[in-house]
Amino acid sequence: FSFSTLCIMSQRALALDGKRKSGQPVRTELVQTVQVLSNILKSSLGPVGLDKMLVDDIGDILVTNDGATILSRLEVEHPAAKMLVDLSKLQDDEVGDGTTSVVLLASELLKRANTITQHKIHPTNVIAGYKLACRESIKYIKDNLAIKTSSLGADALMNIARTSMSSKILSSDIEHFSKICTEAVLSVKTVNDIGDYVYPVKAISILKQHGKSAHESQLVDGFALNCTRASQAMPSSVANAKIALLDFDLRVTKLKLGIQIIVSDPKELEAIRRREVDVTKERIQKIIAAGANVILTTKGIDDVCMKYMVEAGVIGVRRCKKDDLKRIAKATGGTILVSLASIEQDGEEMYDAANLGTADSVQEERFADDECILIKGGAKHTQSSIVLRGANSFMLDEMER
Repeated sequence: FSFSTLCIMSQRALALDGKRKSGQPVRTELVQTVQVLSNILKSSLGPVGLDKMLVDDIGDILVTNDGATILSRLEVEHPAAKMLVDLSKLQDDEVGDGTTSVVLLASELLKRANTITQHKIHPTNVIAGYKLACRESIKYIKDNLAIKTSSLGADALMNIARTSMSSKILSSDIEHFSKICTEAVLSVKTVNDIGDYVYPVKAISILKQHGKSAHESQLVDGFALNCTRASQAMPSSVANAKIALLDFDLRVTKLKLGIQIIVSDPKELEAIRRREVDVTKERIQKIIAAGANVILTTKGIDDVCMKYMVEAGVIGVRRCKKDDLKRIAKATGGTILVSLASIEQDGEEMYDAANLGTADSVQEERFADDECILIKGGAKHTQSSIVLRGANSFMLDEMER
């Protein structure tokens, strides 16, 4: 065989079966796909927009008019449509509003661009035109429309909140909720390293409680943790709290599966059981000795360990969400530990007091039928919580969105 014949054979071996499409027909197909997606969302835009009821394969129902939520529940396979789904999710993460508008705007821009390319104008020229228009639009907004947030009064912030919520389920109690949102955002106002005012929205936690009407929703000072004390014998409140944030179990240490211990003397069995209890006991004693009077963990706390916490007057909270612990760590200046092993001590377990977070108080309060842990006065920055009340979980989920 000649070299050229071998090259042709190798290309055929690597070739994928299928048809290759390019040019205007592909662009038209992409635009049509995007238009189908925008038509789904079009009827849910604005104050008179309609809610969508989505039912999945197992029968779970979701009622919403939030664009990002609707698109995330759709099974989208087309690459162009997937880009719009990602665009809507990014808008929701960065801004929190306008998730429907960005999809409709992007689909309309694609539709107009396709019309221009049908007049024999190259797509790169259309892209260059859009980029130029984007730069000019941003320049005009900065020069003529942008206003510093520090110069806005409370009335302007209230109007922004009203506009954002006018198309949501909260529109019936828009005055009440716009006031709650404005006060919540202003309460977490901080100054960053370069001297600018910032409003960390993640510092506001949202607690959902069934019962009563939406008008009974309220703003609470402090971070509300949707957990309770591990034992009722623990104190219900602690002042000048030193908070230990843990991401490991505080239960009796068990040997891993597959490990076998051959014991020649039956008396040694009791010593093994006692040592399993002592390992966890020593961990708790080291944490308490460092000055901790509140212990939060993402895993469990068993009865043996609770006994030592109750004796020391420490509040122990188990099964906390990892995201909640991260927010608490940021607010209190604490550090989440996944292990007590120390590199400096050659792997020996120890707890450094520098890992403790500080807060003015930690207390258990009752909202509706459930209790929650309220952390007030974090060392780094303040936090607020919004307690939502509603008839059922569908309504509460939509209020949170």
